[in-house]
Amino acid sequence: MTALPSSGREWHLVARPDGWPTPEDFALREVPVEAPTAGRILVRNLYFSVDPYMRGRMNDVKSYVPPFQLDAPMDGGAVGEVIASEAEGFAVGDHVLHGLGWREYANLPAKHAKKVDGSLAPLSAYLGVLGMPGLTAYAGLLDVASFKPGDAVFVSGAAGAVGSEVGQIARLKGASRVIGSAGSDEKVKLLVDEYGFDAAFNYKNGPVAEQLKEAAPDGIDVYFDNVGGDHLEAALGRLNQFGRVALCGAIAQYNDKGAPTGPRNLALAIGKRLRLQGFIVGDHSDLQPQFVDEVSGWVRSGELKYNETFVEGIDNGVEGFLGMLRGENTGKMIIDLSR
Repeated sequence: MTALPSSGREWHLVARPDGWPTPEDFALREVPVEAPTAGRILVRNLYFSVDPYMRGRMNDVKSYVPPFQLDAPMDGGAVGEVIASEAEGFAVGDHVLHGLGWREYANLPAKHAKKVDGSLAPLSAYLGVLGMPGLTAYAGLLDVASFKPGDAVFVSGAAGAVGSEVGQIARLKGASRVIGSAGSDEKVKLLVDEYGFDAAFNYKNGPVAEQLKEAAPDGIDVYFDNVGGDHLEAALGRLNQFGRVALCGAIAQYNDKGAPTGPRNLALAIGKRLRLQGFIVGDHSDLQPQFVDEVSGWVRSGELKYNETFVEGIDNGVEGFLGMLRGENTGKMIIDLSR
Protein backbone atom coordinates (compact mmCIF):
# COMPACT_ATOMS: atom_id res chain seq x y z
CA MET A 1 0.00 0.00 0.00
CA THR A 2 1.32 3.41 -0.94
CA ALA A 3 2.09 5.60 2.07
CA LEU A 4 -0.37 8.42 2.60
CA PRO A 5 0.86 12.02 2.64
CA SER A 6 1.56 13.44 6.07
CA SER A 7 0.58 17.00 5.13
CA GLY A 8 -1.00 19.08 2.38
CA ARG A 9 -1.70 22.68 1.56
CA GLU A 10 -5.01 24.55 1.67
CA TRP A 11 -6.18 28.12 1.16
CA HIS A 12 -7.57 30.00 4.16
CA LEU A 13 -9.42 33.30 4.21
CA VAL A 14 -7.56 35.51 6.69
CA ALA A 15 -9.32 38.86 6.17
CA ARG A 16 -12.69 39.95 4.83
CA PRO A 17 -12.18 41.88 1.58
CA ASP A 18 -13.13 45.55 1.51
CA GLY A 19 -14.21 45.90 -2.10
CA TRP A 20 -12.03 43.92 -4.48
CA PRO A 21 -10.24 41.01 -2.80
CA THR A 22 -6.45 41.16 -2.69
CA PRO A 23 -3.88 38.37 -2.27
CA GLU A 24 -3.30 39.59 1.29
CA ASP A 25 -6.82 38.44 2.21
CA PHE A 26 -5.73 34.81 1.80
CA ALA A 27 -3.04 32.48 3.12
CA LEU A 28 -1.79 29.15 1.76
CA ARG A 29 -1.12 26.95 4.78
CA GLU A 30 0.26 23.48 5.29
CA VAL A 31 -1.83 21.24 7.52
CA PRO A 32 -1.65 17.59 8.64
CA VAL A 33 -3.39 14.97 6.50
CA GLU A 34 -5.12 12.22 8.48
CA ALA A 35 -6.10 8.74 7.32
CA PRO A 36 -9.87 8.31 6.88
CA THR A 37 -11.93 6.72 9.63
CA ALA A 38 -15.05 4.58 9.20
CA GLY A 39 -17.37 5.87 6.49
CA ARG A 40 -14.86 8.38 5.16
CA ILE A 41 -12.54 8.70 2.16
CA LEU A 42 -9.31 10.59 1.52
CA VAL A 43 -9.15 12.28 -1.87
CA ARG A 44 -6.26 13.83 -3.74
CA ASN A 45 -7.83 16.75 -5.52
CA LEU A 46 -7.05 16.98 -9.22
CA TYR A 47 -9.13 20.08 -10.02
CA PHE A 48 -11.06 22.62 -7.99
CA SER A 49 -13.50 25.27 -9.04
CA VAL A 50 -13.46 29.02 -8.49
CA ASP A 51 -16.84 30.69 -9.00
CA PRO A 52 -18.38 34.17 -8.69
CA TYR A 53 -20.64 33.18 -5.78
CA MET A 54 -17.54 32.61 -3.64
CA ARG A 55 -16.96 36.36 -3.47
CA GLY A 56 -20.20 36.79 -1.53
CA ARG A 57 -19.17 34.11 0.93
CA MET A 58 -16.16 36.22 1.87
CA ASN A 59 -18.49 38.78 3.49
CA ASP A 60 -19.79 38.13 6.98
CA VAL A 61 -23.44 38.50 6.05
CA LYS A 62 -26.43 36.21 6.19
CA SER A 63 -27.14 34.58 2.85
CA TYR A 64 -28.38 31.36 1.27
CA VAL A 65 -24.99 29.78 2.01
CA PRO A 66 -22.89 30.39 5.14
CA PRO A 67 -19.91 32.75 4.83
CA PHE A 68 -16.36 31.46 4.77
CA GLN A 69 -14.85 31.49 8.25
CA LEU A 70 -11.65 33.37 8.93
CA ASP A 71 -8.48 31.32 9.43
CA ALA A 72 -10.24 28.23 8.11
CA PRO A 73 -10.10 26.45 4.75
CA MET A 74 -12.44 27.66 2.05
CA ASP A 75 -14.54 25.14 0.15
CA GLY A 76 -16.12 24.65 -3.25
CA GLY A 77 -16.50 22.08 -6.00
CA ALA A 78 -13.61 19.70 -6.63
CA VAL A 79 -12.85 16.49 -8.49
CA GLY A 80 -10.21 14.10 -7.26
CA GLU A 81 -8.94 10.56 -6.91
CA VAL A 82 -9.62 8.42 -3.86
CA ILE A 83 -6.28 7.46 -2.28
CA ALA A 84 -7.67 5.80 0.87
CA SER A 85 -11.13 4.54 1.71
CA GLU A 86 -12.93 3.27 4.79
CA ALA A 87 -16.32 3.48 3.09
CA GLU A 88 -18.27 0.77 1.34
CA GLY A 89 -18.68 1.41 -2.36
CA PHE A 90 -15.57 3.58 -2.73
CA ALA A 91 -12.22 2.13 -3.73
CA VAL A 92 -8.74 3.52 -4.17
CA GLY A 93 -8.53 4.90 -7.71
CA ASP A 94 -12.16 5.99 -7.94
CA HIS A 95 -12.76 9.54 -9.18
CA VAL A 96 -15.24 11.60 -7.19
CA LEU A 97 -16.93 14.99 -7.21
CA HIS A 98 -17.22 16.67 -3.81
CA GLY A 99 -17.39 20.04 -2.06
CA LEU A 100 -13.97 20.39 -0.40
CA GLY A 101 -11.97 22.34 -2.93
CA TRP A 102 -9.25 24.94 -2.30
CA ARG A 103 -6.94 22.20 -0.91
CA GLU A 104 -4.65 19.42 -2.10
CA TYR A 105 -6.21 16.65 0.00
CA ALA A 106 -9.78 16.27 1.24
CA ASN A 107 -10.89 13.95 4.04
CA LEU A 108 -14.68 13.69 3.95
CA PRO A 109 -17.68 11.44 4.59
CA ALA A 110 -18.23 9.25 1.54
CA LYS A 111 -21.93 10.20 1.52
CA HIS A 112 -20.85 13.71 0.49
CA ALA A 113 -18.98 12.46 -2.58
CA LYS A 114 -20.31 11.32 -5.95
CA LYS A 115 -18.45 9.03 -8.33
CA VAL A 116 -17.76 10.44 -11.79
CA ASP A 117 -16.74 8.62 -14.94
CA GLY A 118 -13.73 10.05 -16.74
CA SER A 119 -14.47 7.90 -19.80
CA LEU A 120 -17.70 9.80 -20.50
CA ALA A 121 -16.16 13.28 -20.27
CA PRO A 122 -12.93 14.85 -19.02
CA LEU A 123 -12.93 14.96 -15.22
CA SER A 124 -12.77 18.77 -15.24
CA ALA A 125 -16.09 18.87 -17.13
CA TYR A 126 -17.87 17.79 -13.94
CA LEU A 127 -17.01 21.21 -12.49
CA GLY A 128 -18.41 23.09 -15.48
CA VAL A 129 -20.51 21.98 -18.41
CA LEU A 130 -21.75 18.84 -16.60
CA GLY A 131 -21.51 20.30 -13.10
CA MET A 132 -22.99 23.06 -11.00
CA PRO A 133 -22.61 25.83 -13.64
CA GLY A 134 -24.24 23.63 -16.26
CA LEU A 135 -27.20 22.75 -14.05
CA THR A 136 -27.51 26.45 -13.19
CA ALA A 137 -27.83 27.27 -16.88
CA TYR A 138 -30.24 24.42 -17.58
CA ALA A 139 -32.55 25.01 -14.62
CA GLY A 140 -32.43 28.81 -14.86
CA LEU A 141 -33.40 28.90 -18.52
CA LEU A 142 -35.87 26.04 -18.77
CA ASP A 143 -37.48 26.06 -15.33
CA VAL A 144 -37.06 29.52 -13.79
CA ALA A 145 -37.41 31.53 -17.02
CA SER A 146 -39.98 29.12 -18.50
CA PHE A 147 -38.26 29.16 -21.88
CA LYS A 148 -40.34 28.02 -24.83
CA PRO A 149 -39.45 27.58 -28.52
CA GLY A 150 -39.58 30.85 -30.40
CA ASP A 151 -38.41 32.99 -27.48
CA ALA A 152 -35.73 35.60 -28.06
CA VAL A 153 -33.10 35.25 -25.32
CA PHE A 154 -30.48 37.67 -23.99
CA VAL A 155 -27.67 36.40 -21.76
CA SER A 156 -25.21 38.64 -19.91
CA GLY A 157 -21.77 37.35 -19.05
CA ALA A 158 -22.33 35.03 -21.99
CA ALA A 159 -18.74 33.82 -22.42
CA GLY A 160 -18.59 32.43 -18.88
CA ALA A 161 -19.30 28.88 -17.76
CA VAL A 162 -23.00 29.52 -17.11
CA GLY A 163 -23.77 32.08 -19.80
CA SER A 164 -22.22 30.17 -22.68
CA GLU A 165 -24.30 27.12 -21.82
CA VAL A 166 -27.51 29.14 -21.44
CA GLY A 167 -27.17 30.53 -24.96
CA GLN A 168 -26.43 27.18 -26.53
CA ILE A 169 -29.28 25.40 -24.74
CA ALA A 170 -31.64 28.15 -25.90
CA ARG A 171 -30.43 27.69 -29.49
CA LEU A 172 -30.79 23.90 -29.30
CA LYS A 173 -34.27 24.24 -27.81
CA GLY A 174 -35.52 26.47 -30.65
CA ALA A 175 -34.96 30.10 -29.65
CA SER A 176 -35.84 32.60 -32.36
CA ARG A 177 -32.78 34.68 -31.50
CA VAL A 178 -29.93 34.37 -28.96
CA ILE A 179 -27.97 37.46 -27.92
CA GLY A 180 -25.02 37.66 -25.56
CA SER A 181 -22.80 40.27 -23.95
CA ALA A 182 -19.15 39.79 -23.07
CA GLY A 183 -16.16 41.87 -22.02
CA SER A 184 -13.88 41.63 -25.05
CA ASP A 185 -14.06 41.54 -28.83
CA GLU A 186 -12.42 38.10 -28.76
CA LYS A 187 -15.19 36.74 -26.55
CA VAL A 188 -17.84 38.32 -28.77
CA LYS A 189 -16.35 36.50 -31.75
CA LEU A 190 -16.34 33.24 -29.77
CA LEU A 191 -20.03 33.62 -28.93
CA VAL A 192 -21.03 33.99 -32.56
CA ASP A 193 -18.51 31.78 -34.34
CA GLU A 194 -18.22 28.85 -31.91
CA TYR A 195 -21.30 28.90 -29.68
CA GLY A 196 -23.78 29.86 -32.39
CA PHE A 197 -25.23 33.04 -30.88
CA ASP A 198 -27.13 35.13 -33.42
CA ALA A 199 -25.65 38.37 -32.10
CA ALA A 200 -23.25 39.51 -29.40
CA PHE A 201 -21.64 42.73 -28.23
CA ASN A 202 -18.77 43.97 -26.08
CA TYR A 203 -20.34 45.89 -23.20
CA LYS A 204 -17.15 47.96 -22.90
CA ASN A 205 -17.65 49.41 -26.38
CA GLY A 206 -20.67 51.56 -25.53
CA PRO A 207 -23.88 51.82 -23.50
CA VAL A 208 -25.43 48.41 -22.99
CA ALA A 209 -28.93 49.70 -23.69
CA GLU A 210 -27.95 51.02 -27.12
CA GLN A 211 -26.04 47.89 -28.10
CA LEU A 212 -28.86 45.61 -26.93
CA LYS A 213 -31.45 47.61 -28.89
CA GLU A 214 -29.39 47.15 -32.04
CA ALA A 215 -28.89 43.43 -31.39
CA ALA A 216 -32.56 42.83 -30.50
CA PRO A 217 -34.65 45.14 -32.71
CA ASP A 218 -37.80 43.10 -32.00
CA GLY A 219 -37.19 42.92 -28.26
CA ILE A 220 -36.48 39.90 -26.05
CA ASP A 221 -38.67 37.42 -24.21
CA VAL A 222 -36.14 36.01 -21.73
CA TYR A 223 -33.20 37.64 -19.97
CA PHE A 224 -30.72 35.45 -18.08
CA ASP A 225 -28.92 37.84 -15.73
CA ASN A 226 -25.38 37.09 -14.57
CA VAL A 227 -24.31 40.72 -14.24
CA GLY A 228 -27.02 43.03 -12.85
CA GLY A 229 -26.60 46.82 -12.97
CA ASP A 230 -26.78 48.42 -16.39
CA HIS A 231 -27.38 45.04 -18.04
CA LEU A 232 -30.54 44.44 -16.04
CA GLU A 233 -31.72 47.97 -16.71
CA ALA A 234 -31.13 47.56 -20.45
CA ALA A 235 -32.92 44.20 -20.50
CA LEU A 236 -35.99 45.63 -18.75
CA GLY A 237 -36.16 48.20 -21.53
CA ARG A 238 -36.08 45.56 -24.29
CA LEU A 239 -38.28 42.86 -22.74
CA ASN A 240 -41.55 42.22 -24.51
CA GLN A 241 -44.84 41.88 -22.66
CA PHE A 242 -44.90 38.92 -20.28
CA GLY A 243 -41.12 38.60 -20.51
CA ARG A 244 -39.23 36.62 -17.91
CA VAL A 245 -35.96 37.30 -16.11
CA ALA A 246 -33.87 34.62 -14.38
CA LEU A 247 -31.78 36.43 -11.77
CA CYS A 248 -28.69 34.25 -11.42
CA GLY A 249 -25.94 36.67 -10.40
CA ALA A 250 -24.85 40.29 -10.22
CA ILE A 251 -21.09 40.14 -10.67
CA ALA A 252 -20.98 43.84 -11.57
CA GLN A 253 -21.85 44.61 -7.92
CA TYR A 254 -19.96 41.94 -5.98
CA ASN A 255 -16.99 44.19 -5.22
CA ASP A 256 -18.81 47.52 -4.83
CA LYS A 257 -17.98 49.28 -1.57
CA GLY A 258 -20.90 51.70 -1.69
CA ALA A 259 -24.61 51.17 -2.15
CA PRO A 260 -25.25 49.02 -5.24
CA THR A 261 -26.82 50.68 -8.24
CA GLY A 262 -30.15 49.21 -9.21
CA PRO A 263 -32.16 49.49 -12.40
CA ARG A 264 -33.86 52.88 -12.60
CA ASN A 265 -36.66 51.58 -14.81
CA LEU A 266 -38.06 48.78 -12.66
CA ALA A 267 -41.53 50.26 -13.02
CA LEU A 268 -41.54 48.88 -16.58
CA ALA A 269 -42.14 45.47 -15.03
CA ILE A 270 -45.65 46.57 -14.09
CA GLY A 271 -46.97 47.63 -17.48
CA LYS A 272 -45.14 44.89 -19.33
CA ARG A 273 -46.31 42.27 -16.80
CA LEU A 274 -42.78 40.97 -16.42
CA ARG A 275 -41.68 38.19 -14.11
CA LEU A 276 -38.32 38.56 -12.33
CA GLN A 277 -37.26 35.54 -10.30
CA GLY A 278 -34.08 34.88 -8.40
CA PHE A 279 -32.95 31.30 -7.98
CA ILE A 280 -30.36 29.06 -6.35
CA VAL A 281 -29.20 25.98 -8.24
CA GLY A 282 -29.54 23.77 -5.17
CA ASP A 283 -33.31 24.17 -5.36
CA HIS A 284 -33.34 22.34 -8.70
CA SER A 285 -31.46 19.13 -7.89
CA ASP A 286 -34.46 17.13 -9.12
CA LEU A 287 -33.44 18.13 -12.66
CA GLN A 288 -29.93 16.64 -12.29
CA PRO A 289 -30.56 13.28 -14.03
CA GLN A 290 -32.44 14.91 -16.91
CA PHE A 291 -29.77 17.59 -17.23
CA VAL A 292 -26.83 15.17 -17.33
CA ASP A 293 -28.57 12.89 -19.81
CA GLU A 294 -29.53 15.66 -22.23
CA VAL A 295 -26.45 17.87 -21.99
CA SER A 296 -23.92 15.01 -22.09
CA GLY A 297 -25.59 13.87 -25.31
CA TRP A 298 -25.14 17.33 -26.83
CA VAL A 299 -21.51 17.41 -25.70
CA ARG A 300 -20.76 13.99 -27.22
CA SER A 301 -22.43 14.94 -30.50
CA GLY A 302 -20.59 18.26 -30.66
CA GLU A 303 -23.83 20.25 -30.67
CA LEU A 304 -22.89 21.97 -27.42
CA LYS A 305 -19.36 23.29 -27.09
CA TYR A 306 -17.55 24.44 -23.99
CA ASN A 307 -14.28 26.04 -23.00
CA GLU A 308 -12.19 25.79 -19.87
CA THR A 309 -9.48 28.11 -18.60
CA PHE A 310 -6.91 26.31 -16.44
CA VAL A 311 -4.64 27.89 -13.85
CA GLU A 312 -1.96 25.42 -12.79
CA GLY A 313 -0.94 24.70 -9.23
CA ILE A 314 -2.46 25.31 -5.83
CA ASP A 315 -0.01 28.20 -5.35
CA ASN A 316 -1.96 30.07 -8.04
CA GLY A 317 -5.43 29.29 -6.68
CA VAL A 318 -6.15 32.81 -5.43
CA GLU A 319 -4.78 34.40 -8.59
CA GLY A 320 -7.11 32.16 -10.59
CA PHE A 321 -10.04 33.27 -8.47
CA LEU A 322 -9.15 36.96 -8.87
CA GLY A 323 -8.66 36.44 -12.61
CA MET A 324 -12.14 34.97 -12.84
CA LEU A 325 -13.58 38.04 -11.10
CA ARG A 326 -11.71 40.22 -13.62
CA GLY A 327 -13.17 38.24 -16.51
CA GLU A 328 -9.88 36.73 -17.66
CA ASN A 329 -11.42 33.29 -18.19
CA THR A 330 -13.20 31.96 -21.25
CA GLY A 331 -15.72 29.40 -20.07
CA LYS A 332 -15.08 27.70 -16.73
CA MET A 333 -12.15 28.80 -14.60
CA ILE A 334 -10.50 25.76 -13.01
CA ILE A 335 -7.46 25.32 -10.79
CA ASP A 336 -5.47 22.34 -12.03
CA LEU A 337 -3.64 20.26 -9.42
CA SER A 338 -3.26 17.17 -11.59
CA ARG A 339 0.33 17.77 -12.67
